[in-house]
Amino acid sequence: MPLDYRKTKFSTSAAAKKQFPNNEWPEVAIVGRSNVGKSSLLNMLCEQKNLARVSKTPGRTQLVNFFDIEQKAFLVDLPGYGFADVPAAIQKSWDDMMHDYLAQRETLLGLLLLLDIRRMPSKHDMMMYDWIAQRELPVLVVLTKTDKLGKNEAFNNMHKIAKCFDTSPKNLVSTSALKKTGIKELRACLDDIFDDYFDIRRQIDIATSTEPKMDNNE
Repeated sequence: MPLDYRKTKFSTSAAAKKQFPNNEWPEVAIVGRSNVGKSSLLNMLCEQKNLARVSKTPGRTQLVNFFDIEQKAFLVDLPGYGFADVPAAIQKSWDDMMHDYLAQRETLLGLLLLLDIRRMPSKHDMMMYDWIAQRELPVLVVLTKTDKLGKNEAFNNMHKIAKCFDTSPKNLVSTSALKKTGIKELRACLDDIFDDYFDIRRQIDIATSTEPKMDNNE
């Protein structure tokens, strides 16, 4: 059964790996460069105006934020990257924490990689994509701010971005937080990821509950 994203609530923030939740709920992370529109997309996805704080200052979010979906799963908002005015020491601490999360988090099922449709993917964007691809987890490229371009320019940029990832433009999701477009497609992609996990869990639960018990007298 699909999750009800409208019931998503803020759970906790983490400044280090030891502060990550340990309840083993499945997670999908949201990542992108600073000012790409992660908070706006999360608010749109969950139909809540202030679920995630929208900052006017790029690079403000310095924590890994966990959002609880019906006490069954997490959406995880990762710190933005690529903002030049952030001190090098802070950027390194973010990079280390991001690596710990993306490379080692066992409950991570997949990644939403957000890209501003007006820009081509950066080296950092490609690094994020490669980290998850190496773990053989799904990466969904989500284009934000599509309202900022005309239809023809948006169409051309979508094809150029798809080519960078060696995929079809059909595999990209276009969104606009301003016009509230792309919600249905984005939820469907998330449902596919979470449903696979819950189906496997159900199969395991059924199998373990029907295993014959050993007779201690044998």
